Formats: sequence, structure tokens, C-alpha cells
Amino acid sequence: MGNSRRHAGPHGDPGLQPERTTLAWGRTMMALVTVSAIFLRWLPAHGFPILLLFAVSAGAALAIYLTQRRRYSASSRGIHQESVDADITAVLWTAFAGVALGGLGIGVVLAG
Repeated sequence: MGNSRRHAGPHGDPGLQPERTTLAWGRTMMALVTVSAIFLRWLPAHGFPILLLFAVSAGAALAIYLTQRRRYSASSRGIHQESVDADITAVLWTAFAGVALGGLGIGVVLAG
């Protein structure tokens, strides 16, 4: 029992929920960075509209990067206080970015 507590992190959660959440956001950020690089590779073939796709995906990745520490701290505090609120704003903005990328991608394909 004492051994699991020692590895629980600053929040006291032996399940390491804040760490798992941080890893998931990190994977999402890396996927957006990868997609941004692919969009730049398509720039010569598709022209200016690809820059919109690049801006949305790179902007979403940057937003995740810039808010990662705040999300981890809030999650750790919430677990320690036994009251964790979901970060609905972050999820909605990420969903919006995904829908925007899909719509812009369809537009580029139809225009091209």
C-alpha cells in the first residue's frame, strides 16, 4: 500500500489520471503537428487554401501545447481536493478544429 502511494505523483492518485490525460493531449498535439507538416508538403500542388489547413492544425497544436501545464495542474489539484471538473472548453475547441479541418479539406479537394 505504501509503495503505490509513493509512486502516485504530487496529486496522490495511484491511477495517475493526470499523467494519462496529459499523454492523450500530447498525442493529439503530435497528430496535429504531423498533419500540419503534411499540409505544407501539399502546398505546391494545392496552393493557398492549404495554408488555411496548416494554420488551423498548427494553431490547434500550439493551443494544446500552451495550455497543457494549466490542465495538468488543475487535474492534480482536483484529484487532491476530490473534485475534478472536465475541461469542456478544451474538448470543444479541439472538436471545432477537427470539424474545421474536415470542412476545409473537403473544400480544397472540391476546388482542386
